[in-house]
Amino acid sequence: MADGPGSSPGLPSKRPKIPKDKIVPDTGSSEPTAPFFTRKLRKAAVGTSCDIRLRVSVGGFPKATLTWYHNNEPLPPSEAQDAGGLWIRDCRTSDAGLYTCMATNELGEASCSAVLAIMDLGEGNHNPNGMTLSSTGSFHHIFF
Repeated sequence: MADGPGSSPGLPSKRPKIPKDKIVPDTGSSEPTAPFFTRKLRKAAVGTSCDIRLRVSVGGFPKATLTWYHNNEPLPPSEAQDAGGLWIRDCRTSDAGLYTCMATNELGEASCSAVLAIMDLGEGNHNPNGMTLSSTGSFHHIFF
């Protein structure tokens, strides 16, 4: 009768499941398109000396080139940058501020921005709460 547990005769076999992070939005065809963000930067906060990755996903064809900015100043290309985002290692209060990712191809460009707050939890603080916050804006999501 059945070929195995859970199978029914005459029905097609189940397709393998694809993890959500591997799903690429269908743009209709492989026609050239300007870049677009399928995952935009999010506001974040992290303590000093921590590592954080500012994550993005970009669609479009041909593949876009990413350029990163901190407080509107271009960041030099480095191994900390890849198609999935920007790593900031051993965060310091000077790393706080507005980060922007610009995606560019021959058909256009797209950008997204978010604020990164750096919390100095050091014991040398005179703040009664033991915490200072260095940021150029507010934040809602905290990632550690």
